[in-house]
Amino acid sequence: MREKTIKIIEGMGIRDPYTNIASVAAMIVVIAVISGIANLITKKVILALLGRYIRGNRFKWDNVMLEKKVFNRLANIVPALVIYIFAPVFPDQADIIQRAVVIAIYIIILRVIDALLNSADVIYRSYEISRHKPIKGYIQVVKIITYIIGAIVIISALIKQNPIIILSGMGAVSAILLVIFKDSLLGLVAGILISSNDMLRIGDWIEMPKYGADGDVMDITLHTVKVMNFDKTITTIPSYALISDSFRNWRGMVEAGGRRIKRSVYIDATSVGFCTEEMLESFEKIHYLTDYVKSKRGEIQEYNEKNNIDSNQPVNGRRMTNIGTFRAYVQNYLKNHPRIHKELIQMVRQLPPGEHGIPIEIYVFTNDTRWINYEGIQADIFDHIFAVIPMFGLRVFQEPTGYDLRDAFSKSPFVSQ
Repeated sequence: MREKTIKIIEGMGIRDPYTNIASVAAMIVVIAVISGIANLITKKVILALLGRYIRGNRFKWDNVMLEKKVFNRLANIVPALVIYIFAPVFPDQADIIQRAVVIAIYIIILRVIDALLNSADVIYRSYEISRHKPIKGYIQVVKIITYIIGAIVIISALIKQNPIIILSGMGAVSAILLVIFKDSLLGLVAGILISSNDMLRIGDWIEMPKYGADGDVMDITLHTVKVMNFDKTITTIPSYALISDSFRNWRGMVEAGGRRIKRSVYIDATSVGFCTEEMLESFEKIHYLTDYVKSKRGEIQEYNEKNNIDSNQPVNGRRMTNIGTFRAYVQNYLKNHPRIHKELIQMVRQLPPGEHGIPIEIYVFTNDTRWINYEGIQADIFDHIFAVIPMFGLRVFQEPTGYDLRDAFSKSPFVSQ
């Protein structure tokens, strides 16, 4: 080809020393034109037809590969092959040209593999199992290994050595590589443990105060876990921190379908007392207490009569108290509440008294785990409880406020009116 080009140039009246320069320039132009035409045909014709076929078939995975430009990147090999084939036209530089083209092809192949792995991740995410077993971390590990192997192959092509010889000499730098890829190795181990133990899934609500995380898991990668907090900020947590530190995962609550209410009402101890007959008659008229009061009164009366208890003294025998009746009311109220989960534990208990009074703790689960709805249900329940407390002759304990002190001071006999 070169000889023909030189003859054509000489026929145009160009003589030495410009013949060689002109022939080289002409061949470069010809190769560039052929390479450009090959590239144009591949991308504008073949890829266009392939894209039309992919979009028209019933499969989805090839659409993802098309979007991730797998075929586009693969098409770049065609002009490189054209240059490789025509390299012998330049005898003195053929070896260098072909070596450069081979390196370029290796790089193209690496980019194709990268796009394929990205496509595999997107395809996998379209399945429900991806929420339970994310593979993005593993794909990143495969990418790292691929690029390391690619770098070794490229270096071997540059220095004309067998890649195995280069690999055998890497033992000396293994310690350095361990330091460089320390985070990747820790992330890989963490990813395996997280996946095998099903500790975390995309979409899980987690709390990790050490990192300021309180929200839903957005992404799980080799090195990090992204959490979208409820205030719309994003917290990035190192993957290995989820193994070395503790965190709270609320997935169990969502799967159980019940969200816990655990809150206490503090009763003023000085308001606790025995129920009078008038109080019991009044309580019997309350829907949630009718059966309880009748049953309890009969039980207590039978016990006192059986043991010859003198009922003239309130401290003798058994008697109903206002705080006990109040607990029974709250228990029945929650049992009949439409937004309380019937399958999970329901309990109203009295905790040890303290400086803030006697705690009556409500321990139940709502049947709606959504945050806004949960807060509304909880608020409605305690609104009702606070409203009915005075009906039982009880008072809610609270620290004296400025208003209380002022009112007490104004009623003092030592203050002139």
